[in-house]
Amino acid sequence: MLRFGTAGLRGPLQDGPDGMNLDTVSRTTAGLVEWLRGRCLGGGAVVVGRDARHGSAEFAIATAEIFAAAGFPVTLLPRPLPTPIVAYAVRELGAVAGVQITASHNPATDNGYKVYLDGGSQLLAPADTEIERCIEAVTEPIARTPVGPAADDLVRRYIDRVARLPELIGGPGERSDVRIVLTPLHGVGGDTAVAALTAAGFKHVHVVGAQFAPDAGFPTVAFPNPEEPGATDLLLATATRIGADLAIALDPDADRCAIGITDGDGGWRMLRGDETGVLLGDYVLRTAPPDALVATTIVSSRLLSKLAAARGARYAETLTGFKWLARAGDGLVYAYEEAIGHCADPAAVRDKDGISAAVLAADLVARLKAAGRTLADELDDYAVEFGLHATDQVSLRLPDPAAAADLVNRLRAAPPDEIAGEPVEYTDLLQVRGRMRTDALIFEGANSRIVVRPSGTEPKLKCYLEVVEPVATRDALATARASAERRLAELRAYCGRLAQ
Repeated sequence: MLRFGTAGLRGPLQDGPDGMNLDTVSRTTAGLVEWLRGRCLGGGAVVVGRDARHGSAEFAIATAEIFAAAGFPVTLLPRPLPTPIVAYAVRELGAVAGVQITASHNPATDNGYKVYLDGGSQLLAPADTEIERCIEAVTEPIARTPVGPAADDLVRRYIDRVARLPELIGGPGERSDVRIVLTPLHGVGGDTAVAALTAAGFKHVHVVGAQFAPDAGFPTVAFPNPEEPGATDLLLATATRIGADLAIALDPDADRCAIGITDGDGGWRMLRGDETGVLLGDYVLRTAPPDALVATTIVSSRLLSKLAAARGARYAETLTGFKWLARAGDGLVYAYEEAIGHCADPAAVRDKDGISAAVLAADLVARLKAAGRTLADELDDYAVEFGLHATDQVSLRLPDPAAAADLVNRLRAAPPDEIAGEPVEYTDLLQVRGRMRTDALIFEGANSRIVVRPSGTEPKLKCYLEVVEPVATRDALATARASAERRLAELRAYCGRLAQ
């Protein structure tokens, strides 16, 4: 059967207990009902939303009706909407749970069932295994009571909150002359993102027409993930054609956001998640309280930790995933993960939110443009101040998840003393206690770092790479970038040999 793991269920649309289908969704909801009752949360408010994938409407209606039959007041969102709206609504309404039917950026053949608990954060262990046991104990029949869709009020409140974010963080500013191009990659974020950007004062928001309307088949991309090669080709072509200042790509459920910038020579490139992460983190910290907290994960760049120290802020590092980042500590003002997930307004959304990240990035671009600067200028400044931090990722696809775990165990049994000619220190996160314990290995040299772990969702071994090159002046940036790329190539080669 599909396992109730990180944030819920995700899997192929197919019959049987190992697939996403009406029976799986119904049993899962009935199990979640019993788990909530077991914690004296029966009868609490519940929010249900969905994306536009195959089966999402049917699954969302079933989920809402099963909760209603069990005595829970249900807010069924009125149409396909971004995942962050469910996270927002759970927090805004004081709901005991929220469910979003979505498979995020998975292939068109998949769907999923994502769960939020009170406060609007993703569930943590041991809740996942406890709920799974409740699902296994479900017996037929499962009652349903009809539920009508809610009004648009929650959606408007969410958009208003996101639109106010630039003024909450940066204060009043001129935004009308910034040219933005946006793609939702056939997902559900387009209308909401355009509405939020427009309400925030951006008057020139262009869209990639061929990818704007929700389409469960994702016809123009091989894989609906902004990080995948080719996924943002239409976006960057449109940005070039209209002379944009900023390009934005949302993933299909709009909880992740990728940013594209001009390279200064007429071309465009997408920023890595770590680059966007430090740009937005620094922007938030400029007006944050002195003891503000920013956070990222063990597989992200170390640059945010250096920037936080320089700005007088606190820094936290967690395991991968926003179920950890959203709980990084009191005073959290910003969190990100390298996989283009950004929590830019944790007071309102305790999860990654691509739409608020897009609005915040657009505001930063507007303020820089007014000063005659760009995001690229900011990144160059960080390189001079903190050293050039260059990152990359290697994913080795394997026959099954067990093969990835075996590779990590082999590396654990015989860890290297050096990698690419540099001595490294070795940390095994299975040997630590508390929340940081996980199946991952860290190899750290004087100016390089590799984190190796098996994927939690796919049969892959994932290697996260970072090298740091000192930069004395801006004139030395080209040399530093060339050196960093050579060193990253050596680390990529080392990781590629792990599966041989």
